[in-house]
Amino acid sequence: MNEATASPGRVLVTGGGGFLGTAIIRLLHARGLAVCSLSRRHYPLLDELGVDQVAGDVADAAAVARAVEGCQTVFHTAAKAGLWGPEDEYRRANVEGTRNVVQACLAAGAPRLVYTSSPSVVFNGQDLAGADESAPYSSRFEAAYPETKAIAEQLVLSANSDHLATVSLRPHLIWGPGDNNLLPRIIAQARSGRLRRIGRKNALIDPVYIDNAAEGHVLAADRLIPGSPVAGNAYFITQGETIAVWDMIDALLKAAHMDPVRRTISRPLALVGAGGLEAFYRLSGRGGEPPMTRFLARQLSTTHWFRIDAARRDFGYEPRVSIAEGLMRLERWLHGGGGD
Repeated sequence: MNEATASPGRVLVTGGGGFLGTAIIRLLHARGLAVCSLSRRHYPLLDELGVDQVAGDVADAAAVARAVEGCQTVFHTAAKAGLWGPEDEYRRANVEGTRNVVQACLAAGAPRLVYTSSPSVVFNGQDLAGADESAPYSSRFEAAYPETKAIAEQLVLSANSDHLATVSLRPHLIWGPGDNNLLPRIIAQARSGRLRRIGRKNALIDPVYIDNAAEGHVLAADRLIPGSPVAGNAYFITQGETIAVWDMIDALLKAAHMDPVRRTISRPLALVGAGGLEAFYRLSGRGGEPPMTRFLARQLSTTHWFRIDAARRDFGYEPRVSIAEGLMRLERWLHGGGGD
């Protein structure tokens, strides 16, 4: 086994102004590394960290090429997230954007690429209790996001070679201070009165705290050299501890000083209702995202937690911030006390 550690050199983070991208940049900055970010808009916070910002979209091959030039390590976190929207937008951002990053790395001679994927690439709507990296890609997708992330992940892993070492990480349901996706959705649904427990089963999940997710990326990059155990592989990055999905949602609401979810809807009724909402939004051309989709209903009513043995073994990943500590940090952040 090759235990050598990679030298990061100049580092690019695509989507550097995003939730995960910013957390990765903070860790790189603490190491004193020269960091560049590719994002669609400018972020004053990154200026404060001394980050060289390149304005552009990952779907723009020329912008990606400019950003990658001179970099030794690339963290590709930029993506179109969410569970609703035109499929071509997801393909443009997640598939074509990732293809642009891979091709730019090859053209510029950047030797390391760390890709941010998602456990949803293996989610088939059924319980996944302690699944590991041998789990196959789903054979059916109910949303464009997991489908395009699966295609992009395969692009990245197939590009692994003696010239470009690649790795794909699958952080599970990232949460914590700075969250601009998961937590705002939960809070908005709770405030509207539409949030319902789905089914009687309180399924288990293992959502990962933001600092743990970011550290997992940096640790993987440290060991990412051609021929290493990390190169060419995908890894789950989770909290390493499970919690019931509605217990987690109630805990997030408590951190926001909101009441827990008390109403319940059966799983079959939730799926039927979600299908109806999808059809209405699709046929009416209504903007925005339905309050519930079939994919989300299945996610909220099934067990999905993943083993991190491989990440522990191959690059020393170990979640340092517990759920309890993360919730305390989140509460302080939400109410003006900082998130550290």
